[in-house]
Amino acid sequence: QVQLVESGGGLVQAGGSLRLSCVASGRSVSNHVMGWFRQAPGKEREVVARIRWNSGRTDYADYVKRRFTISRDSAKLTMYMQMNSLKPEAPAVYYCAARHVYNSQYDYWGQGTQVTVST
Repeated sequence: QVQLVESGGGLVQAGGSLRLSCVASGRSVSNHVMGWFRQAPGKEREVVARIRWNSGRTDYADYVKRRFTISRDSAKLTMYMQMNSLKPEAPAVYYCAARHVYNSQYDYWGQGTQVTVST
């Protein structure tokens, strides 16, 4: 299986930036799709951005377009999400996830990292 560990969350002021990291280990992430998900208190988990590992093709939720950038470093087996122009929000947990390209469900999840954007 694939093990995923997120890091990089914390407290940041509105308008600031954070970079989240997700390190993969175990099974190769070749031929996988990896993504970042966000879950706010009392809300369902939602996709923020995703990337096809092999090709680097990306897509984003509309509300983060032009502000967030998802990427991966194959040599480090690490996926990143650069988050710029952050808007005030209650603390939310960001999760790293992965699925094989032929699967519809994300089978592998990290433990999450909390992000809080203050006014």
